[in-house]
Amino acid sequence: PASRNSFAFADALTARSAVGRLLAAGFAPIDEREPWPTAPGRYLVVRDGSIIAYSTEAAHPRNGYRIIGAHTDSPNLRLRPRPDRHSCGFAQLAIEVYGGVLLNSWLDRDLGLSGRIALRSASGTIENVLFSIDEPLLRIPQLAIHLDRSISTEGLRLDPQRHMTPVWGLDTGLDLRSHLASRLEVSPGSILSWELMCHDLTPPAILGADHSMLAAPRLDNQLSCHGAVTALIASSDRARHDGAAVPLICLFDHEEVGSESATGAAGSMLGTTLERISMGAGISRDQHLAALASSVCFSADGAHATHPNHPERHEPNHLIELGAGPVIKHNESRRYASDAPGVAMVIEAARRCSVPLQHFSSRGDIPCGSTIGPVTSARLGIRTIDLGVAQLSMHSARELCGVADPAMFIALLTELLGTSPAGS
Repeated sequence: PASRNSFAFADALTARSAVGRLLAAGFAPIDEREPWPTAPGRYLVVRDGSIIAYSTEAAHPRNGYRIIGAHTDSPNLRLRPRPDRHSCGFAQLAIEVYGGVLLNSWLDRDLGLSGRIALRSASGTIENVLFSIDEPLLRIPQLAIHLDRSISTEGLRLDPQRHMTPVWGLDTGLDLRSHLASRLEVSPGSILSWELMCHDLTPPAILGADHSMLAAPRLDNQLSCHGAVTALIASSDRARHDGAAVPLICLFDHEEVGSESATGAAGSMLGTTLERISMGAGISRDQHLAALASSVCFSADGAHATHPNHPERHEPNHLIELGAGPVIKHNESRRYASDAPGVAMVIEAARRCSVPLQHFSSRGDIPCGSTIGPVTSARLGIRTIDLGVAQLSMHSARELCGVADPAMFIALLTELLGTSPAGS
């Protein structure tokens, strides 16, 4: 059954959840500041809210890499450095919108708080603590219709600066730093900084008379992170042939705000990690570049299902349904990285594991979003294909997908990690 704990709340907590699963499967952590391991094995690298994990137990870097890329962050509301506000008898916390949030979906919900806090320890060192309040703490109350009847005719209009500030108590001297300190059992002065975000407390739910749909927060893109980790573990446990490429996953932070960070897909993390894996295996730079030329990346991110109430918003003859299999995403303006040879690889992999596929293409007058796919392809010169699980309500506080889709997606990702070299 679905439970609240099915999905981590914050980027760093998502990373911690993935790391826990990988450690249990025998992946050893690597410190980027230390020499790279040379022995074959299962390894993982963590940089804040991003993870790279791979296995060279039965594969060699000279044969290239099979990469699944996803992202750990989701659009949400994040606290400002000095968030305390007081208005009309209420204590409030100022937020900043992170990513392309559907603002209305956050109204009138019981919200918790999660992320990480930097503390000054008793010894004077800085300690970073993952933190979560999984109980009703905040709420963004909607204006009653009696006070703005134009909502019925003109729709809801929200200003993120004026209308999205949550209340968290009556104005009785509450301040966030003291509240966090009491929760952590530290002095307020020891709290140096934080990265904290709101999260909806409604548990995931399987719904429908036929129990065919899953409603949950952060399906975009924790569903792909879960699929990538599961596929890597399964692929690493498989017997592999002599010419097998290295299976690898990269779960990046900051995709929802452009990926331009030290832990984002536009940074150097993946490129330098691939180079260090190759160097650790004793191959030359020329051999490494040749290996990249035969590598392929599968960018795993949510895909838009055709909305039953707004079918005119979708390209004709490209119906995308829940429960009908993974979606390959196409865009001739390179908002998605898929190309014909890469799509053919996915089609053949899906045939081998008996997974149905769907094909998404956006309307010409409604530009689509993008993913880590194009930036990964451009930075590394690796063939990349964009694919994902179909969903409705993308970027809402709660999203909707088909119950059958995650298992089909995992089966496809597992098969893709064992595919033959690109173009073969």
